[in-house]
Amino acid sequence: MADQETQQTNSQSMEGVDINSDENIPGTSHLSDTLTDDSETDKLKGELEEQKDKYLRLFAEFDNYKRRTAKERIELMQTAGKEVIASMLDVLDDCDRAEKQLQSTTDLSQIKEGVQLVFNKLRATLQSKGLRAMESVKTDFDVEKHEAITEIPAPTEDLKGKVVDEVTRGYYLNDKLIRFAKVVVGK
Repeated sequence: MADQETQQTNSQSMEGVDINSDENIPGTSHLSDTLTDDSETDKLKGELEEQKDKYLRLFAEFDNYKRRTAKERIELMQTAGKEVIASMLDVLDDCDRAEKQLQSTTDLSQIKEGVQLVFNKLRATLQSKGLRAMESVKTDFDVEKHEAITEIPAPTEDLKGKVVDEVTRGYYLNDKLIRFAKVVVGK
């Protein structure tokens, strides 16, 4: 009887104790934690695969973009002058006609007039495409726009440090300098 009383007392005292409270004691609560970790791992693996897929698609899209822009750039470079050359064909036709006239005509005034018309048409065509000649004579020498060929004594005092003569004209294309003017500077 004493043994039964001891067992009842032990069982009553054990009812309030959580047998899974110590991590070294095996129990069902530790098993449920392991199951949760596996499902969490699977979830993380799924998210990782999704991110890898997004990355690969983005990388492929960027690679396609690079190829496409490179191809467009090459095409643009090959046909960049097409519009200008097409507009210059009219001037070339006028040059051909002027050449025929030079061979058949002896009237010097007509030849001069025809050549002048061709030159004017050439200048007008280039100006319509954005070409503009630089005015250099009697302006201050500027190393950003001019290339000094030589220096000569200035004919007048006010031309010192200024452009006295222009050997080769400079040009702008849409307000961007495309050729420096080769000039003679007064000293």
